Amino acid sequence: MSLVETITVLVCLSALFSYVNERFLQLPATIGLMALGLSVSLVMVALGMLGMPLHRQAVAFMQRIDFNETLMHGLLSFLLFAGALHFNVRDLFGQKWFIGTLASVGIALSTCLVGILTYYAFRLVDLEISFLYCLLFGALISPTDPIAVLGILKKAGAPKSLETKIVGESLFNDGVGVVVFVVLLGVAARGVTDPMDVGLLFLEEAGGGALLGTALGFLTASMMATIDDYRVEILLSLALVMGGYALANALHMSGPIAVVVAGLVIGSHARQSAMSETTRRYLDTFWELVDELLNAVLFVLIGLEVLALTFEGRYLAAGLIMIPIVLMARLVSVALPLYLFRLWRRFSPHAATILTWGGLRGGISVAMALSLPPGQVRDAIVGVTYVIVAFSILVQGLTIERLIRATSAEKEPAATR
Repeated sequence: MSLVETITVLVCLSALFSYVNERFLQLPATIGLMALGLSVSLVMVALGMLGMPLHRQAVAFMQRIDFNETLMHGLLSFLLFAGALHFNVRDLFGQKWFIGTLASVGIALSTCLVGILTYYAFRLVDLEISFLYCLLFGALISPTDPIAVLGILKKAGAPKSLETKIVGESLFNDGVGVVVFVVLLGVAARGVTDPMDVGLLFLEEAGGGALLGTALGFLTASMMATIDDYRVEILLSLALVMGGYALANALHMSGPIAVVVAGLVIGSHARQSAMSETTRRYLDTFWELVDELLNAVLFVLIGLEVLALTFEGRYLAAGLIMIPIVLMARLVSVALPLYLFRLWRRFSPHAATILTWGGLRGGISVAMALSLPPGQVRDAIVGVTYVIVAFSILVQGLTIERLIRATSAEKEPAATR
């Protein structure tokens, strides 16, 4: 199949699943689309067991799609920019130290905890995986996914301060997690590396991405300020996303961090000083549509991706063992910063619980797992990652609304707002 035919199939499936979900299931879009995609995949597997050729055709179709390339170098830049564009920077700065700590110290702590416990947990199911690759697994599974969580939080009616914490952290720990993963993958590929080299690589990826995103965001905003044509300004925003992400990758900087920072600049500075009301309305509408369309395609892909995975019983067993381990690591990485920040500000007594359960994993974790070198180690890590992502979206995503209401998180103290 050609690229156009592949996109046509995905868009048609996304439209059909979206209709079924809206008409009959009425689940949050991300959950409903993944659930339907996964259900279709399981039906295809059952047909394959009965010897029907439709299963082979479906598997061949999914194997032609490079999920890692499609998400990390295709959909991700648009989705992160759309999320950052509509994020209130004032709210972000009000929580900047807490969000920054979660997105840096929290990711590092979770990566180490998951890596150490994974090393021993995998041995319970006869999976011999080196400690470095266990750390790589910790790095790819620790970031929470803003793409998965944003729509669910809005539907749950989460209070603004809580939404700011979870989504703000997700936007940045996503980029930081990718950087940690890339650094560890480089260490795995080259062997033992000097700690100074590792630190410089991390600084180049994360700090360089933030500086590049800021520079490109303000450059684009200054260009928008000199014209008043919403069509050209939308085109400039598209160029910022696509060109900025490509330039960051070419310069060995973090593309996700660059795009998030650029989106925050356009969403705050340019929106206020460089756009007319007409442009703001069209730009917001355009990126909301892009966000909805690409989200639909992404979560259908996540559901269907099981057809392209190599699954063994021990991968499923390891995934089930790792679910509570990953949640425990998330709880520790959230609770420690909360404990420290409570020394000078107040939080809801249930903040740690909600931040832990609301930290959903999504397609980014699967994409990073699929970027590992081919082999049994990758197959095992991809299988375990998929089990955790499926649990996160289908179980945590379906219950976070009830958890928020049960803990009365909407009555969060005014000091955290």
